[in-house]
Amino acid sequence: MSTNKVQIFDTTLRDGEQVPGCKLNTQQKLIIARQLDLLGVDVIEAGFPVSSPGDFNSVSEIAKLVKNATVCGLTRAVENDIKVAAEALQYAKRPRIHTGIGTSESHIKFKFNSTPEKIIERGVAAVKYAKSFVEDVEFYAEDAGRTNNEYLARVCEAMIKAGVTVLNIPDTTGYCLPEEYGEKIKYLKENVTGIDKVTISCHCHNDLGLATANSIAGVLNGARQIECTINGIGERAGNTSLEEVVMIMKQHPYLQLNTDINSKLLYETSLMVSDKMGMIVQPNKAIVGANAFAHSSGIHQDGVIKNRETYEIIDPAEVGVTESAIVLTARSGRAALAYRAKKVGYELTKLQLDIAYKEFLNFADKKKEVYDEDIHVIMNNTNIAVAVSA
Repeated sequence: MSTNKVQIFDTTLRDGEQVPGCKLNTQQKLIIARQLDLLGVDVIEAGFPVSSPGDFNSVSEIAKLVKNATVCGLTRAVENDIKVAAEALQYAKRPRIHTGIGTSESHIKFKFNSTPEKIIERGVAAVKYAKSFVEDVEFYAEDAGRTNNEYLARVCEAMIKAGVTVLNIPDTTGYCLPEEYGEKIKYLKENVTGIDKVTISCHCHNDLGLATANSIAGVLNGARQIECTINGIGERAGNTSLEEVVMIMKQHPYLQLNTDINSKLLYETSLMVSDKMGMIVQPNKAIVGANAFAHSSGIHQDGVIKNRETYEIIDPAEVGVTESAIVLTARSGRAALAYRAKKVGYELTKLQLDIAYKEFLNFADKKKEVYDEDIHVIMNNTNIAVAVSA
């Protein structure tokens, strides 16, 4: 479809919840689903209804709750899976059934003990059956990343004829390089009859740390949906990170790609998912990590204090972070100490700063980080506190 809008398909509650130890109850899922709807995602993959009574109930309750986003349920290319998903989605304002089957040589031979033609037949039957329940049907060609492009094109063309609205091209094992994945999407755009009538979707895993890069390569070559999770959680090394792809498109307007995500809710949403799932966000995580807008190097701190854009390409407020953090360590310079001292009430002269800085370095050599309360001690130790307050 020729549009500059990239739909954001959030699978935090399905693929994200498959992480060991991250099981959520229905109430927790409803809280996250409400936040995702508020965030502005286009599709919420609420779960895999046939997998358990609990998952069925969660999908059903999310379908009742969500006001704006499409609510999606995952299935295999199995009639009962599809029937159960349709039942779970019956209350959704915008229901979608997401069905599919493996298409790589490895999956066809070892997983299904089948043939390429029979795989296509099963896929077509699943799509047609899903279409008998809902209009919006997405097909995933599992392990498309390692599927021969010519055969993948045949699969896609057959699914379009069967009535799909979205074609999901997953890099299931995170194997592809960005150029390779982008070329795969480009090949499909140029060689599949009817491809302009459907949305191509990217579902990339992070086994080699390339999920975000691959997803961006996909949309640059014509895909118009990215499947992702909050904080990039997911199977093994995780999925494409929602906050990363959203901010890449926002920070690079020349790409002429946009989303409906309210980026100012990203940090808040990240904290919520981390809390509910018990999955700590690594401090150096892009966009939402604790150190994403923190500076401890003296050169960097001086630059940011003078002009934030010297070392930050994103305004923290754009993702819901209050402000940049100037972290005092042994690598910090005078400018950082003066900045933080002023924050706690000390307007230092150059002479006072020189005196305080020597004491600060003694503190910083003994501690990993110097905090606000330490600044008061430093000032008292050097008699600056008396001089400033006088």
